[in-house]
Amino acid sequence: QFQDMGEATILTSHDKLAHYLGMITHSVPIESKFVEGLADHLNAEVALGTVTNVREGVAWLGYTYLIVRMRKNPLAYGISWEELAMDPELVEYRRKLIIEAARSLDRARMVRFDERSGNIYTAEMGRVASHFYLSKNSIEVYNGLLKPYMNEQDVIAMISMSSEFDNLNVREDELPELDTLARGCDYEVRGGPETKHGKASILLQTYVARENLESFSLIADLNYIAQNAPRISRALFEICMNKGWPSAAEVCLTVSKALEWRLWPTQHPLWQFESFLKPSIIEKIQKLGFDLMQLKEMKADEIGAALRHQSIGGKVLSAIANIPTIEMDASVVPITRTVVQIHLSITPEFKWRESLHGNSLRWYLWVEDSENERIYHSEIFTLTKSLWREGRQCIAFPVPVKEPLPAQYYVKAISDSWIGCQATATISFKGVKLPEQFSAHTKLLDLDPLPKSALQNEVYKSMYGFSHFNPIQTQAFYQLYHTDDSILLGAPTGSGKTISAELTLLRLFSAHKGMKAVFIAPLKALVKERMKDWGHGLARRLGLSVVEMTGDVTPDIRALMGADIIVTTPEKWDGISRNWQNRGYVRTVGLVIMDEIHLLGADRGPVLEVIVSRMRYISERTKVNIRFVGLSTALANATDLGNWLGVKPQGLFNFKPSVRPVPLECHIQGYPGRAYCPRMATMNKPVYAAIQTHSPSKPVLIFVASRRQTRLTALDVITYAAADGKPRIFLNMDDQEMDMLVENVQDSSLRHTLQFGVGLHHAGLSEKDRSLVERLYVGGQIRLLVATSTLAWGINSPTFMVIVKGTEFFDAPTRRYVQYSITDILQMMGRAGRPQYDSHGVAVIMVHEPMKSFYKKFLYEPFPVESSLHKQLDDHLNAEIAMGTIESLQDAINYLTYTFFLRRLLQNPAYYGLTDGTDPESVSAYLSNLVGGAVERLVKAQCVELSDTVDVLGGDRGDDGGDDDESARVIRSTFFGRIASTFYLRNETMKVFAVGLTPSMEVIDVIRILCAAKEYEELPVRHNEDVLNAQLIPQLRHPMPIRHADKPSCKAEILIQAHLDRLQLPVSDYVTDTRTVLDNSTRILQAMIEVLTERGWWTSCYAVMRTIQCLMQATWEEKSRGGSRRESGRRLLPDVSFSATFRRSAGKVKVEVDAMMKVNRANNRVPKAYAPCFPKLKEEGWWCAVVDVETDSLLALKRFAVPGSKATARIPLETDRALARILHERRMPAVHVVSDCYVGLDTQLTPVMVDE
Repeated sequence: QFQDMGEATILTSHDKLAHYLGMITHSVPIESKFVEGLADHLNAEVALGTVTNVREGVAWLGYTYLIVRMRKNPLAYGISWEELAMDPELVEYRRKLIIEAARSLDRARMVRFDERSGNIYTAEMGRVASHFYLSKNSIEVYNGLLKPYMNEQDVIAMISMSSEFDNLNVREDELPELDTLARGCDYEVRGGPETKHGKASILLQTYVARENLESFSLIADLNYIAQNAPRISRALFEICMNKGWPSAAEVCLTVSKALEWRLWPTQHPLWQFESFLKPSIIEKIQKLGFDLMQLKEMKADEIGAALRHQSIGGKVLSAIANIPTIEMDASVVPITRTVVQIHLSITPEFKWRESLHGNSLRWYLWVEDSENERIYHSEIFTLTKSLWREGRQCIAFPVPVKEPLPAQYYVKAISDSWIGCQATATISFKGVKLPEQFSAHTKLLDLDPLPKSALQNEVYKSMYGFSHFNPIQTQAFYQLYHTDDSILLGAPTGSGKTISAELTLLRLFSAHKGMKAVFIAPLKALVKERMKDWGHGLARRLGLSVVEMTGDVTPDIRALMGADIIVTTPEKWDGISRNWQNRGYVRTVGLVIMDEIHLLGADRGPVLEVIVSRMRYISERTKVNIRFVGLSTALANATDLGNWLGVKPQGLFNFKPSVRPVPLECHIQGYPGRAYCPRMATMNKPVYAAIQTHSPSKPVLIFVASRRQTRLTALDVITYAAADGKPRIFLNMDDQEMDMLVENVQDSSLRHTLQFGVGLHHAGLSEKDRSLVERLYVGGQIRLLVATSTLAWGINSPTFMVIVKGTEFFDAPTRRYVQYSITDILQMMGRAGRPQYDSHGVAVIMVHEPMKSFYKKFLYEPFPVESSLHKQLDDHLNAEIAMGTIESLQDAINYLTYTFFLRRLLQNPAYYGLTDGTDPESVSAYLSNLVGGAVERLVKAQCVELSDTVDVLGGDRGDDGGDDDESARVIRSTFFGRIASTFYLRNETMKVFAVGLTPSMEVIDVIRILCAAKEYEELPVRHNEDVLNAQLIPQLRHPMPIRHADKPSCKAEILIQAHLDRLQLPVSDYVTDTRTVLDNSTRILQAMIEVLTERGWWTSCYAVMRTIQCLMQATWEEKSRGGSRRESGRRLLPDVSFSATFRRSAGKVKVEVDAMMKVNRANNRVPKAYAPCFPKLKEEGWWCAVVDVETDSLLALKRFAVPGSKATARIPLETDRALARILHERRMPAVHVVSDCYVGLDTQLTPVMVDE
């Protein structure tokens, strides 16, 4: 806007003059230089998963500017016009470029290129290069220079030789200064300052040493090196970790941190506190030679005196306290003769300061064998502020071993970002006794298939649609159907184990009429499947009664008494059988079938173990033979399990995992990436590729670890199918028919994916949605189902192909991702292969790359089933003490002789911490300490009491018979112990009640004590959910401190308050978590009422009752006052009138409360409560409480129901001092009738006194 012309001058050499004149006078198009970097860009796409073969590489190259210019100006790229005319799209030329690039990458070990098939597979070096943006030339340099043993000088020289620094120029005017800098370098400059690599080494060391430069060109080059060197050093660290070289990895990580901090590892660690301490102070400390250990042992005034600065000592000690240090302790637990488990405890020993440490700190953990220079296991341990606050953290992981055992392994923990912060723990194998070799599997005999006519019963034959039993059923038929011997049947999924169990049922009902059978399944889904199958099949044809007993369904006593088959979960049967002396139907059980008994070693295993131990004890006491039938996958230690169940050798069938009706083809694929979510994302395209390769037209089942992953995986697979031009490839029904079905689907993600033939299956779906998905998938209308791993144990959904997408899941108690057990993986794989349709099945296991060799080795060598009873012994001992089964410490020790725990203790003592041998004295001492510790904790929880006040584990023992006196001490159950047993609560919850319950509580106080119950300790706080919790807290009516947002108890309270306020929850996981919280709440609150009734605290007891009402109706009581009596649709809330009468005769008093319904109820049945927001069905009920108004004390409480038009609740009152005083003062206690499910229906009655 100021001038109409400009003037420029070009100064150049004579030979370049024509070139620049041509550029000015002629318009030259911009040509592509893409070919020069084609190999690096192709590697990035291969690592990303975009390109997996030459065909996809050719298509990818077609999107580039290079192809555009090739068509316009082929001669510039070496293509003749004739070649362009013959191949206008240049497909063959693109193929040639891709193949040449793939070959060069293969030579550099960045990819694996199979020229015959055209497939390109990424390799670890290629992934690292892509992630850290390294060129192929640099990788080739590292391939030649990397070795297991390197020092800092070697690493710095290798970094300086990277091709990223090839563009550095050594100028004449820089050489004097470079010579001067080289003489001051800490490490040798290889190549000298005259070379590019020498210059890079000098500038790199100058950067760390913080030297000042004079030349502006050197300053510019130094900045370039400072930007790239830390990235390269991190890449070298990753490469060394992938190769399993511990020494080289440690050196590379040290150099990387030195570049990031600009500190050499030889400098004092306090240089990392320059913003806190003056450099002059740190220099003095370094000159005086004080290391951290010396400074920690000194006092503040001593440090001040040494530094001649009296006030600085406190700041120095404060800085030292902020250096992230951890203490580690490691122990080894044998699993098999080739695998041990390392138990690692990590204790933070520093003070957290957010300005220094941020929200989390990371440590690299690895187990190394220094003799063989090998890393056997590595992972990242992330220490958050909340974990730091908790203190000691425990981690367990498997590590392979070889015989003879090494002398020792080392566990190292090195900080990701802090220099000088590392810890080492020694794992000694001295004295470690490996378990014995396990017995061989049962050989599958070559028998002719047995026809179903062998049942010798026409009704039984009509139940089965096949003509012959399969080989496994044929081999076990005689023991199953013609004997009463206990059976252990271990066979792969899909081997017909359920029909084998039915044969034992047929034996029971034909040979032992009047006896009951109990089928125990680990999941509610399995229970429902058995109910559906047997309810319509076996039970209907044989005229039997089948009863379901789960957390959702609790039948009444009459149904249980009349049932022939009880299908239940372990926890339900544990609760029922605890009071077996008073429950006749428990004593008439003649057959106990335990499905998936290999889960004995899982978290819920102790419950299953206690059930079997108790049923064996009941059988011994009642002299009634109980037949045990255990069903499982192939077991490593089937003999131990069989001996515990009382199985004779002829009743033990433990077939190999490979013995399947349909052969299984298994593929194991490894994927890199330390972060879980990005790694899962990289698996999505290979998932689609695997489907297209192995099962393009048959059903596929994908297992993932979380509900979120079901949604993300399904959406990505649909996207890849659409990109392939086949968006509805998984749909086998008419679009209009599917549109009609999805209109009624509640879950929005499922509604979307079903339209493309992809189903979702997880616990967050409604029952209706899940049933629809199961029906469509089993019926073949949809061909792809993405499910959480629980489906492996749930519905019977055979498929042709199974993909296990990731072998890790988020473990709520430890708040980290852990590996599935081998058994779980085998269970998922077992779904592959449909005997009636397929000649074989396919399983694809996608694992984290470091675990690939582990799964290859141990996938068909399952670990032995170990007991977990010793970890949960307290609560199970409390239950037996409450029952009266255990009355002394010796009884408790004797009780353990019935358990699987004792058998495994003798077989693998080191696993359970028994290191003194398995002689009787050592075992007895171990059991005494174990039982004594459990009883001591129960005493502290006020659940049991001892006959005297001597300490459980010691005390003053006389000179004679001290041990015998200790074992004979009497143990009695307390009120708290009986409540814990009756309501199936943990003893720690009783301790919470004992401390937290007070006489005058309000609803919010009750909610906070409820959420402090230990039953909510395993409520998962997933990744980033602490952020969501912090966002929800300000919206609550009664907010809590945001600093607790990452605690399970805080999350439970947030969900309960959100439920009462009917807030919109941020993610679907919270909806399911709310259901879990509410499921447990009623049981805990009812136990709380019992405790408050015992203490006579009416105000608090009434607050608990009101809390239950609020939870049932999803409202705060003040919101709902006067509003509960309303019609909802056609349903009226109960309209009841009550009257109360005191009847006194012969010094005894009883209260009668009469309830009159204004609307008569049909069939005299108690109706289900109207509670649309509560996840479980519940019958309407009432509490009748007798209260002394003057003292606000609760005299008596009874719960009753109104089944018909009227009912009477009779409450006998003991004439205690409180009641005698009330009657003497001629005062009448008040009678309160309180609903257990509706707000606003409570009534206070004034009773009439009647003398009889």
